[in-house]
Amino acid sequence: MSFSQLLRQKVDAIWEASFHHPFVKELGEGTLNLACFRYYVLQDSYYLSHFARVQALGAARAVDLATTARMAHHAQNTQQAELSLHEKFAKQLGITEEEKASFVPAPTAYAYTSHLYRAAYEGHLGDVIAAILPCYWLYYEIGERLKHCTPQEPIYQEWIAAYGSEWFRQLVEEQIQRLDTVAENVSEADRKRMEQHFIISSQYEYSFWEMAYRLETWPIQGKEKVKDADNQGIEIS
Repeated sequence: MSFSQLLRQKVDAIWEASFHHPFVKELGEGTLNLACFRYYVLQDSYYLSHFARVQALGAARAVDLATTARMAHHAQNTQQAELSLHEKFAKQLGITEEEKASFVPAPTAYAYTSHLYRAAYEGHLGDVIAAILPCYWLYYEIGERLKHCTPQEPIYQEWIAAYGSEWFRQLVEEQIQRLDTVAENVSEADRKRMEQHFIISSQYEYSFWEMAYRLETWPIQGKEKVKDADNQGIEIS
């Protein structure tokens, strides 16, 4: 069994919970409240902007130029494909520039991106791939499960089409292969750490659906300030 197959087996229960989460099921059925999806688009745009940075950190940690180029390509794809899609959704959902300017990441979005940065800054390329791969791989499996769904909402149709596409499958398979290659050349301690990154990210993927479905907010609403991953002050109100 390959390292990636072992990890997929270990997170099966977590991923099954994602497959059956009301956000995912209702999106496929076309019954998901658009307010939840609108909230998701804002939070996921924030997440992806940092996900691309972590991909770029992976490029910097690669030991060969070919891998550096491919990781940089993945970061570029995140910006050009996924974030562009979110920009389109934002226009369709009436998300204003003022809303974007005053956006505050929810606790789960902030924590998940912080986890990715920690894996990237404290580890090597294998840690980066292990931490970011559940986002790729889980979304592809969801896209595969939902690709025969025909929700009446066009935005949901487009979301499903994006993550069930051949283009996205190739990106996922490339990163799975990269993870296995790295795992063959590192220590057992490294593999254990990579496994933990993968499991934690899988938990956060489930939490992300829950966050969007419940329209998660910070527990105390006031005028406090937190720091986002860009080290900029964000007011919570």
